[in-house]
Amino acid sequence: MGSNGHGVRLPFTDRAEAGRVLAERVAALGLTDPVVLALPRGGVPVAHEIAERLGVPFDVLVTRKIGCPGQPELGVGAIAEGGEPVFDADLLRRLGLTERDLDPTTTRERAELARRITAYRGDRALPPLKGRDVVVVDDGLATGGTARAALAAVRGEGAARVVLAVPVGAAQTVWELSSAADDLMVLAAPSAFRAVGQWYQHFDQLTDEDVLTLLHAPHTR
Repeated sequence: MGSNGHGVRLPFTDRAEAGRVLAERVAALGLTDPVVLALPRGGVPVAHEIAERLGVPFDVLVTRKIGCPGQPELGVGAIAEGGEPVFDADLLRRLGLTERDLDPTTTRERAELARRITAYRGDRALPPLKGRDVVVVDDGLATGGTARAALAAVRGEGAARVVLAVPVGAAQTVWELSSAADDLMVLAAPSAFRAVGQWYQHFDQLTDEDVLTLLHAPHTR
């Protein structure tokens, strides 16, 4: 488990600054030949800094939220490339929904997932994960739905050690996800948590072009 915020100054200036601080914590794990995977779009600037520090390339692991019918902003599940949809069973039960009720939404999100994979990687496949240490990176954890789907997909690919690295996360979500990764590196886990963006001074919306620029940026170390 990472720090709950001791010695970390909030808000972070931006994702890159948060990534540099987080990178030192990840480097201390002593990972062997790690694969760094960012959840786009927000996780990409953070992962870029971690990959720089570790001296390894990084890639994206594309995820999509599955929204509630009629309330698309309410995430009831998520899907990551290479994995199956992961649903919040308690929330579905409270809403009176079944996974089958979400089939049309899931189909749409699968199509958008495929579109984004092509946009970010073209015909290139994910790096092989089997038997390797994998660091999954995002810019923060609110409900944790997409991170949970990503971790399940990485496990499904046979990763040896799975690390989830985020600068900040809601305390309850961090606790809930602690069993889903072998190592959970979180710089701060505030209990009063409304949204990821409140913990950054600069939290600009990123474009696909921003993602591609960082993915193809040369390493300086």
